[in-house]
Amino acid sequence: MNSFVYDIPVKVYFGENQLCHLGAELSRYGKRVLLTYGGGSIKKIGLYDAVMDEMKKAGLEVFELSGIEPNPRIDSVRRGAQICKDEKIDVLLAAGGGSTIDATKWMAAGACVDFDPWEFFSRWAPVEKALPIVTVLTLSATGSEMDTGGVISNPETKDKIGRMASPLLPKVSFLDPSNTYTVSSYQTACGAADMMSHIIEVYFNMNQDLFMLDCFMEGMMKTIVRYTPIAMKDPTNYEARANLMWTSSWAINGFVNGGKQQAWSCHPMEHELSAIYDITHGLGLAILTPRWLEYCLDETTVAKYVQFGVNVFGIDANQEPMAIAKQGIEKLSEFLFDVLGLKRTFTEVGIRAEDFPIMARKACGGGVLQGFKPLAQSDIEEIFKMCL
Repeated sequence: MNSFVYDIPVKVYFGENQLCHLGAELSRYGKRVLLTYGGGSIKKIGLYDAVMDEMKKAGLEVFELSGIEPNPRIDSVRRGAQICKDEKIDVLLAAGGGSTIDATKWMAAGACVDFDPWEFFSRWAPVEKALPIVTVLTLSATGSEMDTGGVISNPETKDKIGRMASPLLPKVSFLDPSNTYTVSSYQTACGAADMMSHIIEVYFNMNQDLFMLDCFMEGMMKTIVRYTPIAMKDPTNYEARANLMWTSSWAINGFVNGGKQQAWSCHPMEHELSAIYDITHGLGLAILTPRWLEYCLDETTVAKYVQFGVNVFGIDANQEPMAIAKQGIEKLSEFLFDVLGLKRTFTEVGIRAEDFPIMARKACGGGVLQGFKPLAQSDIEEIFKMCL
């Protein structure tokens, strides 16, 4: 196995009644705060008032940027970065889900440079520093509250690009499962699909690594399978919401990566879908993942599918490996489409075959996507066709 470094110094306040620490944590970084959020759901659930009250008690000066979109846009990042510069912001507070947090990360980086923030993606400009970021999470999905990554869309160029950089890591994250009680059944399902994909992208890997990391990933996948239907049926079930929230953070904070060096596959493919069609990220991943697994299954990869099927879905191990592998894919499909109720085809969400060549080419960068099984443009187009 490969050696590795694990360093995720995010301070997490997990559970109810932790927001009383918000003012003190923000004050460690200064007095001028930019509060960012999306369409206003934080006001409907009372979180906005609670956050503002804590900041007022701490004597903080607050500026706001609302309206951050799902699949956040570069224009929102530009606006936030400019506010940071104009108002001499000390720290940013992102209250929302992954889209709000992702956009806020790049605002924090954009505030520290004299060029357009899109250059972080268009020419891979270095991310040398960023303003401090604190998060209050309202949706269990992306894990952005505990990682160094952020994905931004540019409608003008039809690009959606993710990038990781250590200065983007939040300093503090407040994770209160009760803030997810009002998340819709659909968004809960999409969040679960996103989490599941984060784990699967790492789990299905040809690199040899620690047995305990596989066990940890299997435990998280079983947690998602167990608790998502409960949260969808009983939205205020604290145990279900708590398990999903903590899983979302640990699925992608780097711990499960160990020494693995293999690239991801489904995320680059999905980013091209939502770049053009602006579909929910988790839904795109749900449609793609079982077809990708089916395409990558052969005699050289089957052992991992057997491990997955037996340990996550409890499939009888006393069968031929290929039979177990196919049943594992079927079980995953049943979970995503029958249990969670997500749409299962591109046709249902309006994705057209005419866009497959350009999406496939951009997904692999015009070369080969070096994932679980190397995928050239033609391979990706075939996977897209399987999704129709």
